[in-house]
Amino acid sequence: MKHSIFFILSAMLILTACRPEAVIPTDATPAKHQASIYPDYRDITLPPNIAPLNIMLREKGDEFVGAIRGTDGTEIVAAAAEDGKLMFDTLAWRQLLEKNKGGELKVSLYAHTDKGWVAYPAYSLHVAPEPIDPYLSYRLIEPGYEIYRQLGLYQRNLTNFDVQTIYENNRDFDADENHCANCHNYQNYSTDRMLFHVRAKHGGTVMIQNGKAQKLNMKSDSILSSTVYPSWHPRYNFVAFSSNQTGQAFHIRDVQKIEVIDYGSDLVFYDADNYTISNILKTEDAFETFPCWSPDGLRLYYCVAQVPQMVGLDNNKRISRTMLDYDSLHYNVMSLAFDPETRQFGSPRMEINCDSLGMSASVPRISPDGRYLLVTLGDFGQFHIWHNSADLYVKDLQTGELRALKNANSLAQDSYHTWSSNGRWMVFSSRRDDGSYTRPYIAYFDEQGRDHKAFMLPQQDPEQNLLLLKSYNVPELTKNAVSLSVEEITKTVLDDASIKSITYK
Repeated sequence: MKHSIFFILSAMLILTACRPEAVIPTDATPAKHQASIYPDYRDITLPPNIAPLNIMLREKGDEFVGAIRGTDGTEIVAAAAEDGKLMFDTLAWRQLLEKNKGGELKVSLYAHTDKGWVAYPAYSLHVAPEPIDPYLSYRLIEPGYEIYRQLGLYQRNLTNFDVQTIYENNRDFDADENHCANCHNYQNYSTDRMLFHVRAKHGGTVMIQNGKAQKLNMKSDSILSSTVYPSWHPRYNFVAFSSNQTGQAFHIRDVQKIEVIDYGSDLVFYDADNYTISNILKTEDAFETFPCWSPDGLRLYYCVAQVPQMVGLDNNKRISRTMLDYDSLHYNVMSLAFDPETRQFGSPRMEINCDSLGMSASVPRISPDGRYLLVTLGDFGQFHIWHNSADLYVKDLQTGELRALKNANSLAQDSYHTWSSNGRWMVFSSRRDDGSYTRPYIAYFDEQGRDHKAFMLPQQDPEQNLLLLKSYNVPELTKNAVSLSVEEITKTVLDDASIKSITYK
C-alpha cells in the first residue's frame, strides 16, 4: 500500500505541474448534451466536511475547465489538460462548502475542441447542514476466491485524502507468513475500543483498548466455530459475535460468480472485562448471524434462517444439504431484549419477516436515534456482496413501514452498510461501477427519512478507483482515527506466545 501511495502522489505532482491556467472561457458555445464525467457526482447531496469531489471529463478536447459557484457568490475554478482531470484546491473547496452549508452549488464544465470552447449544461450539488464522521476504515482485498496475497486494514480521513495503514498482512515478513485480517469493529464510533480477526497463520482476535493491543484465542469446544461479524455494545465492554461454519461454492453457469454459504451459525456473547464467552443462541435447526446492538444497548438484532432439515446431520451432510438448498434459504431479521445488569436475553421477536416477502436479509444496522433499521435484502442467502438482487432497505421502527432506498440503490450489488454517528449519512459497498470491484458509496439520509443519490468516495486522482485493482470491504465510520501504530499492532499479531485464551461460561 505504501508503494502504491508513493506512486499516486508522484503522479499527482506531475499532473499538477502540467495543468493549464484555470480561467473560465468567455466565448464558449453551449453544448446540447450533458458532459460525461467520472465519478458520477451530478445532482448529489454532500457533507459540508467532505474532501473535494475531483472529476474526470470523458469528452473530446485538449483542455478543460470546471467552475463551482455558491449561492453566496464564492467560486472556485480548476483546469485540466487532455486527461480531463479536474482537481480542486482543498482549502478553497473547504471554504466554499463552509460558506454554502445547507445551500446549493452550481457546477459549470467547459472543453476546448478544434472548434473552440464548449460549455456543457450546468448541474447542482446540495451541501447538507450535517457533517459526516471524519474517518472511514475499510479492508482492501483482491476480489479473489480461494487465496489471498496482500490485504490490509486502512483508515481514510474523509475531510482530505490522507490514508493511514491500520494493519497489513505481509508487512515486513515472508510471504509464507501471510494470513487473513477481517471484521474490524468499533465501540460506538470510537477507535478507543476496536477489534479485528486474524485467520490462518498467527490466528486470533486482536482487541485494542486503552491504547494497548492484545491477541486473544476465542476458540472453545462449547462454541460452534470461529467468532465473526462482531458488534460492540454501545455502553458496556461486551461484544456479540456470530460463530459461523462457512464455505464457498462456484457457479458453472451463472452471472453471479460465487456463493458463500453458512452450514452452521450461532450467536455468542463475550465479556471483554472478564475474558469469558457464552452462547446466546445455539441451535441445530436455525442459522443465526450478523448480530447488531441497538443504540441504547437494550436489544440485539440479528438475521436467522430456519433449517429444520439440518437437525442430526454431520458437517459433511450439512454442507451437501446447504449446497442443495442455498437458493431457497431466507434469513429473517429478529431481535432479543437484553438486560445489561443480569446479562440475560429475552425471547426472539420478529422484526422483518423476509421469508413471507420471498427475500432474505443480512447486516441489520439501527440508526443512532433508534428509529430506523437499515438492512440489505436479496433474493436468498446472506452473503449479498455477490448477489445482483441485493439492495438497501429501511424499516421505520415507529410506523413499521419497510421500503427500498430507491435513490441510493443501483442495479448492481449494494450491501454492507454503516450509519454515521448523527444518522444523516450512510456508507455502503457497491459494485455499480464495473460489476467486479466493490467501492464505498456515500448517501444522505435526511430528517424526513428520505434517501438521496449515492456518490463514490472522493479521491485526489479521480481515476484512482479504476487503477486500484482491489475491492473495498466492510466500510466503518468513526469519529477519531486509530492511534495505535501499525508497528505495535503488527507486533501483537505476530506474537503467538503471548496469545490469551478466554473461558467458556
